[in-house]
Amino acid sequence: MDEENKINGDLVELEDEIKTENEGIQISDDVVAVIAGVAVSEVPGVAGMAGGFAGGISEVFSGKKNLAKGIKVEVDGQKTKIDVNIIVEYGSRIPDVAYEIQTRAKKAVESMTGLEVEKVNVHVQGVDTQSATEKNKEEKQEQQENNENN
Repeated sequence: MDEENKINGDLVELEDEIKTENEGIQISDDVVAVIAGVAVSEVPGVAGMAGGFAGGISEVFSGKKNLAKGIKVEVDGQKTKIDVNIIVEYGSRIPDVAYEIQTRAKKAVESMTGLEVEKVNVHVQGVDTQSATEKNKEEKQEQQENNENN
């Protein structure tokens, strides 16, 4: 039994060491925003990120996609709050999309940075109806082709 206590004691000590390692590391808000942005962009039902005017201009001039577009992050010590501004695809159930965003963003940020995510606020800025009208056009075109073949 003494051996088991020593092993358990070592494990506790290692956990304490791991916790104290992050004290000297500062993670930029931009880094957290990029991590959250990548996680959000993978969620089904998200048509795009709603960023400000300046974000769109910087993408045009740099030619690079801004992965932090539409994400606002506040890091306070070891805790962070994330605001996500999105445009949803037409036909998507918004509460489901928002929940998935909250879950994925929190998991990605916490696992990659060690920060505790207190909140992930999702702000729906619009609905992408263009993709819905394109689907309708494709369906009508297919129906016309089927009618012509019959």
